[in-house]
Amino acid sequence: GVDVNTNMYNTAISACGKVGQWRHALRLMEDMHTKGVPADTMTYSAAIDACRKGGQWLKALQLFMDMQDVGLPLSTATYNAVIRACENTGQWRH
Repeated sequence: GVDVNTNMYNTAISACGKVGQWRHALRLMEDMHTKGVPADTMTYSAAIDACRKGGQWLKALQLFMDMQDVGLPLSTATYNAVIRACENTGQWRH
């Protein structure tokens, strides 16, 4: 079989986001965890962006907080995606 790695998952999660499949993006993250494939900053940023595009601002915010809890570095892309997710619904005011 193919030995899947973080980069392969990141590509798939990003692709899911581009076509509005935020649920599938989150399932891929769960699959990574189950298989012991480490998530990185790019993984979370892609999943946050997928949730943003799907109008799931609360899920995007939860991923952002999870990312901080596990100690991953936050990138500009991460901040932009989570801000846009909240901004799209007006939740940045809260």
